[in-house]
Amino acid sequence: MAATLSDIPEFYFCPEVAGKIRRTEAAVRWLWHTGALKSRVVGGRRISSAEDIASFLDGAA
Repeated sequence: MAATLSDIPEFYFCPEVAGKIRRTEAAVRWLWHTGALKSRVVGGRRISSAEDIASFLDGAA
């Protein structure tokens, strides 16, 4: 069974995450470093998923 586009999770790099949560890129890197915002390394680059961002924003409320 082939994966459809809706089956593929969305991932965001630092500048994109910064725009989504309205913080600077330095702040996003700090949040990643402290573990406040979940992330993972794929292909040598740190990313966050849409679910990670949503979870972070839900916790901020």
